[in-house]
Amino acid sequence: MAARSGLVPIARRLRDDVSALRFEGLVAHVYNPLTYAWAPHHEYLERYGRGRRDVLIVGMNAGYFGMVQTGVPFGDVEMVRDWLVIQQAVKRPNDEHPRRPIEGFSCRRHEVSGQRLWGWARDRFETPLRFFAHFFVLNYCPLCFLAQGGANLALDKLPVAARRRLFIACDRAIDMAADTLNIRYAVGLGRFATERVAAILGGKAICGGAPHPSPANARVGRNWANEMDRALAEMGIRVPN
Repeated sequence: MAARSGLVPIARRLRDDVSALRFEGLVAHVYNPLTYAWAPHHEYLERYGRGRRDVLIVGMNAGYFGMVQTGVPFGDVEMVRDWLVIQQAVKRPNDEHPRRPIEGFSCRRHEVSGQRLWGWARDRFETPLRFFAHFFVLNYCPLCFLAQGGANLALDKLPVAARRRLFIACDRAIDMAADTLNIRYAVGLGRFATERVAAILGGKAICGGAPHPSPANARVGRNWANEMDRALAEMGIRVPN
């Protein structure tokens, strides 16, 4: 079904699968942008995710100033609105952290990872259509986990049982997306995504990794775009100069 219907049914199933999960321990709030930000996410999939793609780029999970606000992976507001030209209504989630509100496209903070990733795509390919003719971008996990005080919780901080159930749903979605896009290459951004990509897709695609564009990755910093070019070149993936 996925191959005929595109990525939207896969995202719907993932949305429902992860919505059914419950997280305890340090997790106080869970944001699932596939629910309250479904409209822009749906537009992203429909507009840019139809047909075959050579390369699937995979991030770890939704960032608070990115996909959590806009529903688009690495979704810095300015990049999504001005370059991807997506600005659909974003609803308010039922369980909102008082210190981490959902402001949608009114959010004034930048997602640095998104500025770097989509800025690289814009600088190398000029238009979204040229970029998405060869690439597509997804997050491995669509959720964002917050501690009681509002701090972001990495996936490895989740309770083991809940993490196992989450990974089953996310693994399945990435595997189905790769089949639907008929990819040749899969690129994980950062160590976690690189490991998941290899485990899920190692038998059907050439898998590799690139540095994560996060500002926390001090090793690459503002030179991330060149590091991304280098990582792709080592995999045999050509990027325009």
